[in-house]
Amino acid sequence: MADYLWFTKDIEEVREELDTDLNNGLSEAKVNQKLTKHGENKLPDEAKTSAWKKFLLHFNDVLIYILLAAAIITLVLGHYIDTIVIVLVAVINALIGYIQESKAEKALDGIQKMLSLKATVIRDGDRHEVNAEALVPGDIVMLKAGDKIPADLRLIEADRFKVEESALTGESTAVKKDTASLPEDTALGDRLNLTFSGTSVASGSAKGIVVETGESTELGKINSSMQTVKEIKTPLLKQTDHFGKMIAIVIVVLAVVLFVFGLVFHNYPWGELLLSVIGLMVAAIPEGLPAILSIILAIGVQTMADEKAIMRTLPSVETLGAVSVICSDKTGTLTKNEMTVQAVVTDNQTIEVTGTGYQPKGDLCDRGEPVEVEKGSTLHQFLTAVKTVNASDIRSDDGQWQVFGEPTEGCLITLAEKAKTTIERLQMIDKIPFDSDYKYMAGLVEEDGQKKIYLKGAPDRLFDMAGLQEGSDERLYWENKMRKRTKHGERVIAAAVKNVAASASAIDHQDVSEGITLLGLAGILDPPREEAIEAVKLCKRAGIRVKMITGDHKETALAIAREMKITDREEVIEGRALDDMSDEERREVVERVDVFARTSPMNKLQLVEALQANGHISAMTGDGVNDAPALKRADIGVAMGIKGTEVAKEASEMVLVDDNFSTIVNAVREGRRVYDNLKKTILFILPTNGAEAFLVLAALLIGLQMPLTPVQILYVNMVTAVTVALALAFEPLEKGTMEKPPRKSNEQLLSPYYMFRILFVSILIGGSIMLMNQTLLDSYAEAHVNTITLHALVFAQLFHMFNVRNERHFSLNKDFFKNKAAFLVSLILLIVQFLVTYLPFLQTALGLYPIELSHWIFPVGIGLMVFVVVEIEKFMTHRLFKRK
Repeated sequence: MADYLWFTKDIEEVREELDTDLNNGLSEAKVNQKLTKHGENKLPDEAKTSAWKKFLLHFNDVLIYILLAAAIITLVLGHYIDTIVIVLVAVINALIGYIQESKAEKALDGIQKMLSLKATVIRDGDRHEVNAEALVPGDIVMLKAGDKIPADLRLIEADRFKVEESALTGESTAVKKDTASLPEDTALGDRLNLTFSGTSVASGSAKGIVVETGESTELGKINSSMQTVKEIKTPLLKQTDHFGKMIAIVIVVLAVVLFVFGLVFHNYPWGELLLSVIGLMVAAIPEGLPAILSIILAIGVQTMADEKAIMRTLPSVETLGAVSVICSDKTGTLTKNEMTVQAVVTDNQTIEVTGTGYQPKGDLCDRGEPVEVEKGSTLHQFLTAVKTVNASDIRSDDGQWQVFGEPTEGCLITLAEKAKTTIERLQMIDKIPFDSDYKYMAGLVEEDGQKKIYLKGAPDRLFDMAGLQEGSDERLYWENKMRKRTKHGERVIAAAVKNVAASASAIDHQDVSEGITLLGLAGILDPPREEAIEAVKLCKRAGIRVKMITGDHKETALAIAREMKITDREEVIEGRALDDMSDEERREVVERVDVFARTSPMNKLQLVEALQANGHISAMTGDGVNDAPALKRADIGVAMGIKGTEVAKEASEMVLVDDNFSTIVNAVREGRRVYDNLKKTILFILPTNGAEAFLVLAALLIGLQMPLTPVQILYVNMVTAVTVALALAFEPLEKGTMEKPPRKSNEQLLSPYYMFRILFVSILIGGSIMLMNQTLLDSYAEAHVNTITLHALVFAQLFHMFNVRNERHFSLNKDFFKNKAAFLVSLILLIVQFLVTYLPFLQTALGLYPIELSHWIFPVGIGLMVFVVVEIEKFMTHRLFKRK
């Protein structure tokens, strides 16, 4: 059906084609029949990867390949316990990654369900509210102001009906619709007899026939043509991938060299030597690292979901920490998207209005004192005019005040309700509805026995109708007042009145063309969100620049930007100016200018490309289908969860549940915390693997008895990874992190200091444990010493975790007890260590001995020594860096 040019057909042709009834709609039998034929009215889901395939993909890591090779060798050698433990480690690692990935997907599914649509249809002659997914071609749908259009419709009735189509066409103003047929060459944005899925009703009411559903709608066509969002490879993941491959090469080469060395110089039995080399490979592989990285990212995703930011991919969390520029829309993101009257100007006073949004809570004040609205006064007439000549209304729904109709009109109802005197909404005997051609609306009413015409509309139009001569004192007074309000970014509405004869029963344009009396002006603003103002301040402290990119007028955009301290300049660049610039000019302008007005979705893409060419990591907000290219191109595309289209969400890395700018900044804060904790985890895991490798390497080179078996090494790696390393994922944001500039996108994960620290701690732990091991062998049996050595390794790592919690500062500070998880996992680890030591079947599996309680002094002593020495190193290094 997608090839039918529905806009070219008259209503009767469409009715016949779709076999429907304009008054009674479809029967349930026909609905079921069409549902079978056309399917549900929803965009097709992405091709889902099977659960098994997703699980198996978590084995696709070069370090896991080495582990599995080691498992095969131990199986051939008949060391079945070793084989089972190695395979179990690989499976647990894959399982953790799979579970965390599934959690992230469920979080996004949740928001999509939350945003599902309803539709009012006529079926079998009765009105029903149904899920939008149940609509079929031929359904008769009723539309009113505020509705989201659930499918592509051919209109059959339209009463002052306007639709907001910017999500699909990029058109910033509401489009007036009608029912007349159109020629074949009519462009999409000019098909006035069609409404499109995903757009919304701005005003009026209508009735339409569903002509296209699901992927056959205009929205569905664009969704189908969009390429799937490519998997992100962030700098961190690229570095860890590269690091993993380097480790793999070094491990394999070292294993071969040591095997040959052991055979030639120490004459080890080859089977025993092979097991020792496997022990080295197992010790050197940070097999828990991929799982821990996934867990830290997934915890970040969950935290952000709780804060109303849904991340579509795990790696995007890390990218957030490097964002240097946030490009944000104005309406609803930086502002409340709730029009509010800020002031009323009459011929003798300016009245400030308190309270924001549609809730009728606030006061009308003159110099800070509440104003009494006396009946018959100019102010009373003004409020009566804006409340009466008004097609909108406000209602409270579960404590949330909403406007039904045009937001600009809704806030005038709120204004009238704020007066302490009851302002009556008069019955209109006749009216002239608003039209953009003449820019006003009027209503004939009877008030206290006097017939009047109240008017509301554009100030310049009403100035002329009131007979105010250009250059006259009265006109200059009103024009100056209007100019003052517009400089504040306010939209100004005027109201007027005209007394008419008692016999008047109808009105037309001639009746109001002259002789009206101007009552006053209302300055209307979509006020900034208080939390967004604070978020902008936080961005500035964190070295993140905020750019406002809006389709609004430059005066309004600049006024809001200056109020929010986004800019202190007067310069605003409009979209058409960007179109005329070269790439080089745009690169220069995007650095200098912070406010871009009257922009198109293509301008957003131009700005993203300019920022990236200048080396910035950018976040870009958007909600429309046409925003998808910019969202996809940005380093972090941010889609609006409330007003955003599915295509915009699909092209983005992040979806805001509340469409609030401060949520983006909270997500950036979380991104920085996650990145810091990822680094801390690497700083913890690599030295512990290095220490284990040092132990095995030293034993092989010197020709000593192996201090630990491969199974024991694997046990230590996994038990510390799933307990101690996991605690670092919950480490709170370090003080001062949001006062630092964003990290550079090409920043090396392993800085020279990190390399030094990893080597230093590896030798410290490995060397001290080897010394302890060899010393104890003179006094205790080998089984005793092996058990003490294993515990010493675990305790060294446990104490080292407390070193790593603060990268350079002293660990014993006022925030020491802030991370409860660190102490919880420490307790769990201690319990596990006692269980594997004293439960017979666990002893046997790991080859341990039930040591006496007095022998625990050695592991605890090693752990304390590591903690103290590393704290001294941190203190010395920090002093050295500060001095430099």
